[in-house]
Amino acid sequence: MLVKLVLTMFNPMIMIDLMVVLVAGMALGFVFRNRKRVNLEKVTLSTILALIFSLGFNIGSDNELLASMPRVGVNALLISLLTIVFSVVFLEIARKAARIK
Repeated sequence: MLVKLVLTMFNPMIMIDLMVVLVAGMALGFVFRNRKRVNLEKVTLSTILALIFSLGFNIGSDNELLASMPRVGVNALLISLLTIVFSVVFLEIARKAARIK
């Protein structure tokens, strides 16, 4: 199921659809940029919450994905920790190279 999800994410037609929607939003924003701004904060928050709920529902209803959650969680934790550690290490290296205190 996870492989199917990853393959679906990289489907060229889906990527084209996403790009069309993004460009359409940018074009509308450009056309209406000089008009009174509309506060979309509540709409955006509601949409994000609906997407998170949908993601949780899909995960909860997929037994195979639920069974792999401990392994996925450990991998995610490891990736996060390594990202933080190497970010700090390379920041220190860059600071020393640029002679920034």
